[in-house]
Amino acid sequence: MTTAPDTAREAALLRIARQRQAAKRGSVAPTDATDTEGAKGTEGPAPLSAAQRRMWLMDRLGGSGAAYHVPFAARVRGPFDPQALGRALTALVRRHAVLRTRYGQRDGEPYQEALDAVPVPVEVVTADGDVAELLREAAARPFDLASGPVLRALAVRHAAEDHTVLLTLHHIAIDGGSLAIVARELGALYGVALDGDEALAGELPGTLAEPAPQYADYARREHAAVDALENGLEFWLGRLAGARPVPLPAPAADSGAPARRGQAALLAESLPPAVLEGLRAVGREHRSTLFTVVLAAAYAALLEQTGRTDLVLGCAGSHRDRAEIRELVGLCVNTLPVRVDARSTGTFGELLDRVRDALLEAQQHRDVPFDLIVERLGAAARGADGHPLVDVTADVLRAPAALELPGLVSEPVEVDLGTAKFGLGFYVEEDRGDGAPPRCLVQYDRARLDERTAHRLLRGFAGLLAAVAADPGHPLAGPQSASGAPDSAAPVHPAEQCLRDRPEVAEAFLLEIDGRPPLAYVVPSRTGSLDPMGLRAALRTRLAPELVPAAVTVLDVLPRTADGAVDRGRLPGAPATAAPSETVGVRGQAVLDAFTELLGRRPALDDDFFLLGGHSLLAVQLADRLRERLGLPLTGLDVMEHRSPRAIAALLDGRGEERATALAAVQSAARPADAPPRGARPAAARTGTVLVTGATGGVGAFVLRELAARGRPVRALVRPESAHLLAADGVEVCEGDLGDPDSLRSAAAGADAVIHAACTFTSPEVDLAAMRAALDGWRRGAFVFVSSVDAYGQPPVTEVTEETAPAGPFTAYGRAKLDCERMLLEAAGTGGRGAAAVVRVPIVWGPHARLRDQLRWGATGQFFQAARNGEPIELPARERGWYGAPWVHGAALARALVSCVERPSGGVVNAVGGHVDWRDFAAELIRLLGSSSEIHATHAGPGADSAAEHGTGAAAGPDFLLHHRRRYRPARTLADELTERPGEDWRSVLAAMLEV
Repeated sequence: MTTAPDTAREAALLRIARQRQAAKRGSVAPTDATDTEGAKGTEGPAPLSAAQRRMWLMDRLGGSGAAYHVPFAARVRGPFDPQALGRALTALVRRHAVLRTRYGQRDGEPYQEALDAVPVPVEVVTADGDVAELLREAAARPFDLASGPVLRALAVRHAAEDHTVLLTLHHIAIDGGSLAIVARELGALYGVALDGDEALAGELPGTLAEPAPQYADYARREHAAVDALENGLEFWLGRLAGARPVPLPAPAADSGAPARRGQAALLAESLPPAVLEGLRAVGREHRSTLFTVVLAAAYAALLEQTGRTDLVLGCAGSHRDRAEIRELVGLCVNTLPVRVDARSTGTFGELLDRVRDALLEAQQHRDVPFDLIVERLGAAARGADGHPLVDVTADVLRAPAALELPGLVSEPVEVDLGTAKFGLGFYVEEDRGDGAPPRCLVQYDRARLDERTAHRLLRGFAGLLAAVAADPGHPLAGPQSASGAPDSAAPVHPAEQCLRDRPEVAEAFLLEIDGRPPLAYVVPSRTGSLDPMGLRAALRTRLAPELVPAAVTVLDVLPRTADGAVDRGRLPGAPATAAPSETVGVRGQAVLDAFTELLGRRPALDDDFFLLGGHSLLAVQLADRLRERLGLPLTGLDVMEHRSPRAIAALLDGRGEERATALAAVQSAARPADAPPRGARPAAARTGTVLVTGATGGVGAFVLRELAARGRPVRALVRPESAHLLAADGVEVCEGDLGDPDSLRSAAAGADAVIHAACTFTSPEVDLAAMRAALDGWRRGAFVFVSSVDAYGQPPVTEVTEETAPAGPFTAYGRAKLDCERMLLEAAGTGGRGAAAVVRVPIVWGPHARLRDQLRWGATGQFFQAARNGEPIELPARERGWYGAPWVHGAALARALVSCVERPSGGVVNAVGGHVDWRDFAAELIRLLGSSSEIHATHAGPGADSAAEHGTGAAAGPDFLLHHRRRYRPARTLADELTERPGEDWRSVLAAMLEV
C-alpha cells in the first residue's frame, strides 16, 4: 500500500512550532481550547498537570529507568487477530489524546501537545516456553517523552491460537483507574475491529459513541486553579513542619555487591484467609477501612524497627470519585503524606485511631499537588542524608485490571520490571485474581535496605497482622536492636574502610573537615586501575550520603610526617594549604555562578542546594545550565545527590578527566594520518564545526568517534537527559529533539556542516517537520542525510544501484525518507548552502546498545526471538535462490558519512558493507546463543509470480523481510571507507552485539 506524503501533518507540526515561538513572549500555553472530541484532540500545547510534572521531572533527572513504565499483559487463547488489535489501538489513541501526546520543554518549563493519530503497530514475535524475560525486556525499553509514542504493543505467538499480548505505557499518560478504562474500551473496540476499518468508522457501541474527556483540559483546569490552593498549602506546610524521613538503615558494607538506585526486591509471606477477615473486623470496630488497618500495621512495624514515634508515610490519593473524570484516561493520582504521632499509644487499637484521624485529615486536603508541597518545603522536604521525606508507602492490592478480548479466553500476566519507586513499601494482597491465598509483601530498594533488614521487617509486619486480627488490643513492641549494623564507635571512618577493602586500593585515608563533606585519598595497588568517580559511585551505593566524601583523589604516595603519620597539611585540597576561593577553578566558578543565578544568592562552596531553596525543577535547570556552559554531562539527579558547589565541581572535574582519557583512547585507535588507505584521496581542510543529530543513537555514536579521530569539532543535538551518554571531549551539546523545530533550526544555523542521523522510525510527520527545520537553519557547508534503502521502495529488479529509480509501494518509513531526500536536494546550493549528500543505508550493526536492541526487536527480531527460545526458524526453500539482507558496520558507515562531509560531491550514494544470507545468519545466531533451534528451509514464499520474486508485493509483515532478495551496489566513491577492517565482518560484529 502506498503512503502519500502527509503534508497536512507536517504543516500542522510547523504551525505548532510557530505558535510556540510566538508564545515565548507570553505564558506557557494557550488555555482557551475546550474541544473534547478525541478524534480531533485539544488544540495547542497545554501545561502539565502536577502529577505529570513529577513524571517528567523523574525522566529528566535521569536514573529512573523503567520504574515508571506500566506493562499490561494477558495470555489470550483462541483465534487472535493482531491486525484487529492494531486497528482497535489506533481507534483508542484517536479517542484519548493523552495516549498520543509528546512532552516538550520551553524556557525550562515543560508542556504537552497531542500529535495526530497514526496507526499503532503491533509487533508479533514467535516464542515458546517461558517468555518472562522477553516480556520484561520489551516492557523495559525506554520511552522518548519528547517525541512519543507513550504506548507500544507486542504480541508473542506461542501457537496458532495461543498468544501473549503486552501493552506498555508510560505512567505520565495513565494510572490504575485509567488502565481499567483502557481495558474495557480496547476490548469493545477490538470486537468492532474484527469486522474491519469500515466498522470502526460507523456507529460505536455504548459509551464509545460519546466524546471522551481529554486530559489536557483537566491539566489546564488544575493549572488555572493553583492560586486557590493556598489555604490547603498552608495546612500542609504546618502539618509537615519539622518532619523527617523514616530512618531506613543503609545496606551494610558486607551485604554484597552494591545495587543500583531503584533496583527492587520483593519478599512475601502468605496470610491465612481468616487473618484478612479479622483485619476487616478490626477496621469495622474502629470505623476504619482495611487500607487504614494495613497502613497502621506499617506504622507499627516501623515503630518497632526504628524506635521513632513521629513518622511520615505516603499513600496514593485519587480524584476519580468525581463524576467529570471517572472516564478520563490519564494520570489522576496524588501522593498524600500521612504524619502520625505515635507517642503514648500502647496498643494497636490506639495507634489505628491516630492513623485513621491523620488519614482523614490528609484526604480533606488532597487537592494540593504533592510536588507543590515539596517545592514550598524546600530543604525540609529531604532529610540531612538527602533522602526524600516520603520514601515509605503502604497499600492494599486488589486484582489488577484484565484485558478481555471478545472471542478469546484471557488470563492476566504479571510482568515484573524489578523497579522500586519508594525506598520501602508494605502491601497486603486482598484479591490476587487467581484464587490464591492473600499475602503480605515488603518491597524495597536494594540501594536503601539490605535483605536482612527487609526480612526482619516482613516478619514483624506479617506477625503483627496475624496478632492484630485476633486481638486489636495487641500491645505495640519496643524497638529492636538492628543486628549487623555498623559499629558507630569504630575507629575507622566507614568510607575509608570501604576503600581499604577494594583490591585495587593499596592505601586509603579520609580527611574529615568540620562542617564540610570529607575528602578521600587513595594510593593504587598493582591490581587493576583506579577510577576516582567509580570509587565514589561505589561508596554512594553502600553508605549514607553524609558519609560519602566530596571527592576521591588518587596519589602516588600518601604524604607522611617524620613519625610515619599521614601529613594532613600536605594533602591536596586540605584547608590548611589553600583557602577555598583559591582552589575553585574554572568549573567551580561556573557552578557558583549557576547557583547564584538560579537561587538568588551567592553560596559558599559547601552550602547545601536544598538548604538554599533548591528543588527538583531547579536541579534540572541547574544541570541544563552547567551542561550548556561546560560541555560536560550532568543530570538533575547528580545535583540532588552531590548538593554542594564543591562536590558538583569535583564531579565535573572527574568527568572532564574521563573525557580526556576517552578522547586519547579514540585518537590512539584511529587511522594513522601518515598511513591512509590505499587509493584514498586527500581530505579537505578539517576546520569548522559539524552538527550531528541523533548523536546518542547507534549510528551517531560511531559518527562522533570518527569525527573526534579526524580532529573535527562537533556540535551534537541531544535531549538534555541524554547528554551524559556522549563519550568524547570537545563536543558542544545543543539541547533539543526532532519534535522541537526551533532547537533543530538553531543548532544547524551555526554549524559549518550537518550530518542528520536522527530519526523517529515511527512518526513520519515528525521526521518531515524536523528536516524542514534543519534546512531552514542550514546556511553553509555540506549537509549529509542518513536515509535508508527503503527509499527505493520496491523496484522490479534484484540488483539496485544508485541510478535505480524508486518505485512503489513504499512503507511509511521509506516514503518519509524519500520525501526528506527531495527536500534536501532541492535546497542544496541555494542561499549560500553547500552540497548535499543522501546516504542510503541498510541494516546497521555494531557493538552499541541501541543497535543491539534493533537486532533483538527490529527487522531481524523474528530470527533472534526464535533462536533465543529454541523455536524452528522457517526460511525459503533453497531452490528458490538467495534470500537475505544488506547490512553495514556502524564504523564503516561513520567513515562514509564523514567523508561525504569532507569531500562533498552531492547526490545519492549507497553505503552498503555487504549482504548476509538468511540461512547463514540464522545458523550463526543459533551457534552464538547455544540454541536448540532448527532451520526449516521449506517456507513456500509469497508466490511464484514476478512481482513476488522481486519482493514487490505488500510491504508489510515478516514474510516481506524473509523473502527479500535484492542486492544493493555500494557507492564506488565510498569504496575505501566501506572496505571491511579487522573485526568488521558480520560474524564478529554479531558476536560483539550479543555481548553489549
